[in-house]
Amino acid sequence: MIELMIACGLVLLICITSSKVFYKFGVPMLLVFIVLGMLFGSDGVVGIYFDNYELTRLVCSFALVFIMFYGGFGTNWKMAKPTAIPSILMSTLGVIVTAGLTGLFCSFVLGMNLLEGLLIGAIVASTDAASVFTILRAQELNLKGSLASLLEVESGSNDPIAYMLTLVILTLMSNSGVGNIVPMVLAQIIFGLLVGTVLAKASVFIIKKANFEVEGFYTIFITAIALLSYSLSEFIGGNGYLSVYMAGIIIGNSKIPHKKSLFHFFDSISWIMQIGLFFMLGLLSFPSQLPYVIGIATAISIFMIFIARPLATFIILKPFKFSNKEKVFISWVGLRGAASIVFAIYAVTYGVPIENDIYHIIFFIALFSVAIQGTLIPKVAQKLDLVDNKTTVLKTFNDYKEEKCTEIKEISVSENNKWVDKTIMDANIPEEILIVMIKRKGEIVVPKGSTVIESGDTLVMVSNGEECLS
Repeated sequence: MIELMIACGLVLLICITSSKVFYKFGVPMLLVFIVLGMLFGSDGVVGIYFDNYELTRLVCSFALVFIMFYGGFGTNWKMAKPTAIPSILMSTLGVIVTAGLTGLFCSFVLGMNLLEGLLIGAIVASTDAASVFTILRAQELNLKGSLASLLEVESGSNDPIAYMLTLVILTLMSNSGVGNIVPMVLAQIIFGLLVGTVLAKASVFIIKKANFEVEGFYTIFITAIALLSYSLSEFIGGNGYLSVYMAGIIIGNSKIPHKKSLFHFFDSISWIMQIGLFFMLGLLSFPSQLPYVIGIATAISIFMIFIARPLATFIILKPFKFSNKEKVFISWVGLRGAASIVFAIYAVTYGVPIENDIYHIIFFIALFSVAIQGTLIPKVAQKLDLVDNKTTVLKTFNDYKEEKCTEIKEISVSENNKWVDKTIMDANIPEEILIVMIKRKGEIVVPKGSTVIESGDTLVMVSNGEECLS
């Protein structure tokens, strides 16, 4: 046990210190952590023999819960809302079209069984949010228009659809019957959305009313909601990843106490989970097997980059006001990543006959995509003239706070004021405006989220952001 703890500590230190060098160059963390895992693995320098797919599936599924929750939690819906429709279409229909085209290519060109080809297409159809976010943040790639928001929502929300497609194909391959497909899909979507929404709404209500004595209890409470969103949805046949992402979106864009500390907590947890997930996937791989799949995997990668993803992008975004340059860029940012590799493990452990080494095929596709597409994203954006240094890409993330104006002002609350008899938390006060003191009948009241604003109060308010006091 002590040796395992020492190894875990060393791995974490090596991962974060080595990634610091690559981060400034925009190299996706996925690539760094997976390569380190390969170096520690069976064919690597360290030579730790590890081939437990079932354990990896369980650990990675747990990690994805927090990664997807934080993906929703950190999404600034106010910025994303104008592009919600094209984003959702790209994360649903875009995944289906990409999966279908890739599956047909695998079957008719590469000679695979049709269902196995479609399985590979479903597994690699989603884009990797972690890699996209890392590149946008590290390079401070300030994109024109609403490109950043569209990419953020699409990459953050398309994994549940790819997961659902993967389960559909695996169900067909197991001869469970076509009649089970429609009920399963409906249950995945309905229960996934319902559980995530209900738990998120209930948690926001409770956390506003509750006054936990220990600040750390707020993070524990939200952690429990994230775990329940996934597990309860899966228990009743819903899509757990869809549920936990929906819960993250709702909670992250609600006014709740200690939101800043919650962001810091889940940001740290998300990174720990990503490091563990990526490293374990690299550890599970056998690099000596990659030469046997490199031809098939490279062909699939090239087809997806230059045909499947662009076709899906241009078809779906045709009704919307995106230029051809923007569509080209959106299609280029279709990175394959950790979720695809995890779904490949689902396929391997599902118990259906698979002729090809599907894990290493998907593994190579993810590495190829991140290494080629990921590192070239900034150059492609510049080449297409889509960089706008007048704004900041960080606006698309919930943890961004812009300092446009700083102002202190006292406001007297009249009897007709809309804030009267409401708590500070429920008064719908913009997040950028902070009440630092309340003067009430000659006394000073230190405000809390549960403090009720009364008629005759004088509010001492500070604005530090986009919202200025007037």
